[in-house]
Amino acid sequence: MMSYLKKKIGRIRTGGQSGVDRAAMDYAREMGIPLCGWCPKNGWAEDYTDPPGLLSDYPELSQTPSEGTEQRTKWNMRDCDAILTIIPDGSLSSPGTDVGLKEGESLHKPMYTAYGPEDVPGILTWLRGLPDEIELCIGGPRASECPDAYDAAMAVLKGIGESF
Repeated sequence: MMSYLKKKIGRIRTGGQSGVDRAAMDYAREMGIPLCGWCPKNGWAEDYTDPPGLLSDYPELSQTPSEGTEQRTKWNMRDCDAILTIIPDGSLSSPGTDVGLKEGESLHKPMYTAYGPEDVPGILTWLRGLPDEIELCIGGPRASECPDAYDAAMAVLKGIGESF
């Protein structure tokens, strides 16, 4: 099962923010799936505010020229093959997630929005319909917008890995 997951998802792309992005990065490492993505200049994330920011722990990411988060989000959407957005139940409004959803739609990327582990069967069906070796962008709210974002996203991702 695991080798098929690695065959399907060639790389996980994310922006490195706390919450869903961070769960995606940790999951990629745990599963041995290559990790990449754009992060704001100086590696800024809400819990890594001083340079080199999250690049000190996640050197797989590349910096955008801008310190703002919008460029990071748009470039990650642009450079991926498909987008999985995880918006845990109870999440507050997430401007960054909204930017990502709109950008993915405007680029006509295959997209799936999940809200919790109950969505794993739908995610699996969606992933199986995509080509092998995709670069999957995973994103969603940051921890300040949803304190449970990391744990909820990790539950979804582990559910995918266990069921694939």
